[in-house]
Order: sequence, then structure tokens, then C-alpha cells
Amino acid sequence: MTTRTSRSRRPGTGSDSLEFRGRQSFDSDPFSHILRPPPGETEEERARRIHSLQEAQRISREIDQSILESKKLYDQRKKAVKILLLGQSESGKSTTLKNFKLAFAPAQFRSERAAWRTIIQLNVIGSVKRLLDVLSDEFEYSSSSPPGSLGRTASSQSVPRPKVLTDEHRRIRMRLSPLLSVETSLSRKLFPDNVDRERVPELCVRAGGGWKTIVERATSPPGPSVKKGRSHRPGTSEGKNTDDPTNILAACRDDIVSLWEDPAVQAVLSMRNVRLDQAPGFFLNDAGRIAVEDYDPTDSDIVRARLRTYGVEEHHLIMEAGQTWYFYDVGGSRSMRPHWVPYFDDVQAIIFLAPLAFNQVLEEDPQVNRLQDSIHLWQEVCANPLLSQSNLILFLNKMDILAANLNAGILVRKYVPSYGDAPNDVPHVTKYFKDKFHAYQKRLSPKPRPFFCHETSVVDTNATRAILVGVQEGILRSHLAKINVI
Repeated sequence: MTTRTSRSRRPGTGSDSLEFRGRQSFDSDPFSHILRPPPGETEEERARRIHSLQEAQRISREIDQSILESKKLYDQRKKAVKILLLGQSESGKSTTLKNFKLAFAPAQFRSERAAWRTIIQLNVIGSVKRLLDVLSDEFEYSSSSPPGSLGRTASSQSVPRPKVLTDEHRRIRMRLSPLLSVETSLSRKLFPDNVDRERVPELCVRAGGGWKTIVERATSPPGPSVKKGRSHRPGTSEGKNTDDPTNILAACRDDIVSLWEDPAVQAVLSMRNVRLDQAPGFFLNDAGRIAVEDYDPTDSDIVRARLRTYGVEEHHLIMEAGQTWYFYDVGGSRSMRPHWVPYFDDVQAIIFLAPLAFNQVLEEDPQVNRLQDSIHLWQEVCANPLLSQSNLILFLNKMDILAANLNAGILVRKYVPSYGDAPNDVPHVTKYFKDKFHAYQKRLSPKPRPFFCHETSVVDTNATRAILVGVQEGILRSHLAKINVI
């Protein structure tokens, strides 16, 4: 009789063991009560449950992808070159940025041409408005003073004032008045809500690219539903948006040119010490070329265009060589300066624009000399510990205006007594202020750093390009050294 020896099962083997392990792992999973199918689940309920699980997985994947993209963007920004543009209002920061775009990202620069076309037209209308205001003051003076009486000029000197304006000037002024309503309508759409137009008379927009969309919508032709099937008559406003200044500017072209070139008008401006040609965004010398229906702005026109920004703008430029650069253009008015500090961290270089406008005052405070205010700002920037690692690049800007003032016989010592009796010419004046800025940087910087200074007129695109090529190469070389690429 053969005896069959029964093998006893060891714990943890066989089907019972598999069932035990499965139940054990399922029970030990903290999410098991969520994932376990409910008892008595119908096919419809099962389908809904599986769909919910799939949807949750999809959202989870999207979150993971978003995190990866954010990390990639963070890494890109960390490797990118970051430039901070500093300087008082009207110092040339935005113009310098446009020069960078033109020199190193020309496709991006030219893609904005249509929007800048409208801004240039508004600059022309703004200059006409200022000119008409001066003529209105002169007409008011003439009507209240007998011939040969003494009038008060802008420089507060009493001189004989002949009456030089005629009824023809009054008629031209009346014919140009429709320009003002167009400018008012379009400017109202562009102005930030929290900016007082009475205190900021020039064209102003909120920081960011949103103003370009507003301009496009405001000046685009009506849609196909408007006057469907009809073609507009040449020389009329049909087919044009009522906010588009092109047609009305073209209709006023001859009056604008004749008024600006009139010797009597130039005499009034001279007597009142008004220098429209030194204001940013001045195009009256080009009114005959701009005030036409087919006007296409040149690169130089776009660079010279004036548009005041309220707030801080970040500009992302992909250079032709492939490098990524970020530019921060901060508002230069006194009310905006407290907002500069958050942008001081992690910038490779600061381009500081100091216009050598020794005979001008601040718009916000007529008691403060513009150049003295620039020097004060430079002192603060040099001494700021947050900027101790950043390269400072000084642009002594508006050299063209400096030369014009000196050639006109305006004495620097009248506005800057410390200049003394040094020669009143461009080389000596420039060296005096250059040495002054250099001395403050050397004395106030938390640690030694090189002094980079360039004499610029940023409205001159060709000369500025040559300067920016050297500046760009220097900044890039310094940045690559810091991230251990070279």
C-alpha cells in the first residue's frame, strides 16, 4: 500500500496567498476606498466613474505639463539678458528701446509700423495744438494792448512787442480747429483711466502693448456691414473710421505748412521764447510729407515718435543672433520712481539716460533743473546696494539739443554756476558733466566698477546703432561670463 504523503502548504503560497496579498495591498493603499468600485455598481455608473478618473488624469497631466513649461520659462529667463532703462521723463528711454529693436530685432520693429503711423499723426496734431495756443495768447495780448506797448515775454523781460499777426492767421486758426476734436477723441480712448489729462497734456498710454490694439480698432475702416456694396469717394471720409486722423490731416496739410513756415509766426515763437522744435515728437518740419493719405512712416519717424507711457513696460526681444533679452522701461516721472525698486533685482545692466538739457526744468516741478534732477537720480542709482552687481552704462543724451543751445549763445554758467568761466562749447561742456557723473559713481558705488559713458542723440538712428552694437556686445560678454559660458 502506497502511502501518499500530503504536503502542507506554506503560508504565503498558492491561490489563497495571492488573494491574501491582493487584499492586503489593496487595504494598505490609502486611496483604496476611493478607487474601489462600489458594491452593486451598474454599467452606467461604472462608465461615469471611469470617465471621471480619466478626466482627473487628464487634468493632472495638464498640471504637470504647465509646471514643466513654467520651469522651462524660468530657466530661459534666468539665462536671458535683462536690461533696465532708467532716467527722468522725456530722457529718451523709449527711444533707446526702439533703437535696440531696429538694430537687433528689425522684424518686430517693423511689425508695429501701422500703430506708430497714427501716433506720429497725433504728434503732428499735438504740435499744431501747441502752436495754436501760442497764437491765441498772442491774439489776446494784441487785442488788450495798444501798439508799441510793453509786453511780458516768457523770460519775464519787458520789451516792445509789435503786432505781427493778421486776420489771415485767424482764418487759418479756425480752419485748423477740426484737428483738435480728432486728437481729443482718439487721445481719450488711449489715456489711462487714472491719469488726469489736465496735468498730463501730452499723449499718454498705459504701459504694455494694449494701446496698439486700441489704435488699430479706432482707426480701422468700418466693417463690411457698413455701407455694404458701396465704394468710398477719394478725398472723403467714406470708408474711414471717424477717429482716423489721416483724411482731416491731409485736408489741413497746406494750412499747417504755411502757418509753421510763416515768418510772423516764427517771430511770435521767438518773442515768447517757445522752442517747439526741441520738444519730443516734433514733426512740423516734416508736415508736408506726413500729412498725406498714403503716408508710410520711415524707421527714423518711428524712433522719433513721442508716446508717454504710464507704468512699467517689459519688452521681450529675440535678437537676430537668437539671444533672448528683456528690457524694462520704467516711467521716469517723480510719481513713478518709487515703483522702480522691484526691477532692480537680477538685472545685468542699467542704461541710464541723462539729457544734457542744462537750461530746462521739470514738467512736474518748474523749480527743479532737469540736469540737476538727472544728477540726483544718478547718485541714488550708484549708491543703491541692490544694483552693486549691475553694470551702469551712462548715455549723455540729446547732444543735438546741447549743440543747438550752445550755438545760440546760451551760457551754461547762467544755469550751472559751478561751471564758471570755462569755454562755452560742446567738448568742454560735455567733459565737465561727464567728469561730474564719473566722480559720483566712483564715490558712491558700494564697490568699484567700470565707468561706461556714451554721448548720444538717440533720435539719430545711424549714430545710435553704432553705439548700441558696442553696448550690446559688452553686455552680452559680461552676461556670458557671469553664467560661466565663457
